[in-house]
Amino acid sequence: MICFIAVVVIYITNQFLTERFTDTIRNRSEVRLALYVNNLMSELQRSSVVPQLLARDPELITALEDNDYSLSTARLLSFVDEIGAASLMLLDGDGRAVAATDRNRLGENHRNNPYFVNALRNSRTIYTTFRDEDNAYAFVYSRRIEAAGQTLGVIMVEVDASRLEQGWAGVSDAVLVTNSEGEIIMSTEPRWRGLNEEEALQRESAPSAIQRALRATQGWSAWTVDAYLEGEAVMRREARVPHHGWRMVSFTTYASVRERVNGILALEVMGFAILLAVLFGLLSRKTASRLVFFQRESAELRALNRRLQREIAQREKVEKTLEVAEQTIAQSSKLAALGEMSAAVSHELNQPLAAMKTYLAGARLLLQRKRPEEAMSSFQRIDDLLERMGAITRQLKSYARKGSEAFEPVDTRAAVSSALAMMEPQLKTRDINIIRTLPNEPVMIQGDRLRLEQVIINLLRNALDATKSKPDPQIEILLVEGDSVTLSVRDNGDGIADLDELFEPFYTTKQPGDGVGLGLAISSGIVNDLGGRLTAYNAATGGAVFEVQLPPLGKSMAAAE
Repeated sequence: MICFIAVVVIYITNQFLTERFTDTIRNRSEVRLALYVNNLMSELQRSSVVPQLLARDPELITALEDNDYSLSTARLLSFVDEIGAASLMLLDGDGRAVAATDRNRLGENHRNNPYFVNALRNSRTIYTTFRDEDNAYAFVYSRRIEAAGQTLGVIMVEVDASRLEQGWAGVSDAVLVTNSEGEIIMSTEPRWRGLNEEEALQRESAPSAIQRALRATQGWSAWTVDAYLEGEAVMRREARVPHHGWRMVSFTTYASVRERVNGILALEVMGFAILLAVLFGLLSRKTASRLVFFQRESAELRALNRRLQREIAQREKVEKTLEVAEQTIAQSSKLAALGEMSAAVSHELNQPLAAMKTYLAGARLLLQRKRPEEAMSSFQRIDDLLERMGAITRQLKSYARKGSEAFEPVDTRAAVSSALAMMEPQLKTRDINIIRTLPNEPVMIQGDRLRLEQVIINLLRNALDATKSKPDPQIEILLVEGDSVTLSVRDNGDGIADLDELFEPFYTTKQPGDGVGLGLAISSGIVNDLGGRLTAYNAATGGAVFEVQLPPLGKSMAAAE
């Protein structure tokens, strides 16, 4: 009777846990697939805006009008890292590549290619997918450049698809993207590209865990739950990509279901085994003739217990391994946020590097003139600059332990403090009065802390530049919470001369080489994405005031330019 109950309980437990763990894996797969789709759309949408901005770049327009492209390639190279595109290319009116981030492509003729022809025929940004000479897929946004009603050329921006595919590659997923005709155009397995899904699954794939699972289960749709328990089948998930009829498919293995179910079943078996051992011990007292039989059964049960303990130890080892892997993946996701702040820190490092070069040249000249005491003063200044660079890089390392791509509750006070910490190397170089007025209680919003800090750093940097000519520079930071969360950054500089064009791309009052005029345009876009608005005006007592208005946590607010 007890054995029958044990079989029934173990059977029911096996079915219940198998279904539950399978649902867990299915839900996680759906969440990952949704994230993959969002990342793909974010990359495509970000690249789609770039041609519109570059088509209005005055330097590129002047180069096309004067047929002087000596500085155009360098101009494109200055944008490519900030934009994050695979490549940028400038074509003249005849379709010839006159400037490109890949110098090997200079002089190529593209006049018959659809991305050039369609861009000339349309005033909007054109998207084109094509296969290049290496039989690889390229994803290009193009837009014509015109001035005074005359078409001068075309600007091309190629989406960096390889970075997306590397981000999809995981320990348990294989991902592919098909176009409207069902042809695979992006995939974690390069040998799948150019085929339809059925042909790709029949082709032998590279040796990895998920690809071996695909190769071993060509008929994945016909497998039953028992196949999942043995770790031989994969789960297929499909989602629509809102872009030209694309679809994304992911395959996830069920390899971990059996181990997790077995661990719990082992505990149940051990419990029933102990119960049987107790019953056998009681029955042994009733008859001496069955003593040997019960002793043998007891020994077998002990051996079974040892085997079960070994299985439990193995399960615990596997769980620890999975936990380490999850922590590694989480750290990699955090490091992705580091890229968003690297541009700002690299700007801070350029200044001490330029100063070090000047001091080294002066020290070399002083040593040649046999004036070592004065040369040592230059070396001391170089040492101070190295300390400053070290402080900047330590701030950068701290960002590797923060951030998340998804919106989450953010304390605006903490974001302001972190931004001031990042700006500390610049603030120390000048005797500037920082007035900070923050509430005593947390001021919470729903957003991305890293991107909010990027906006605050841009506003602080602009305030520093605006007060360079003032004998008593002052920056005031005021945070207020009401119907909206309002963050004001005010300086006592000369104010803003042209408020109408302030947030336009490439508009800047800085000297050439100090900036390209994208900081406020990018900051305005970030604030809009957070559901708020960024405004600027000149204060009545002098200086400029920038206000960031964001909806408090749990509320929404219409975005405005």
